[in-house]
Amino acid sequence: MNTKDLREKSVEELTALLDEQQLNQFRLRMAKATGQLGKSHEVALTRKTIARIKTLLTEKQGNGQ
Repeated sequence: MNTKDLREKSVEELTALLDEQQLNQFRLRMAKATGQLGKSHEVALTRKTIARIKTLLTEKQGNGQ
């Protein structure tokens, strides 16, 4: 997901998206562990997306105080 698109979302939307991405990351890790993962690059993409979301949440919560 693009950072520009993420910046337009509210804190609630980012939190929901973070939960969704963390669940997706869990599923990808389990698929990798069982040898069923076909697209191994998706693990890294999901990890980077989670980092982007967490960074934006920190920025938005810091500005609100």
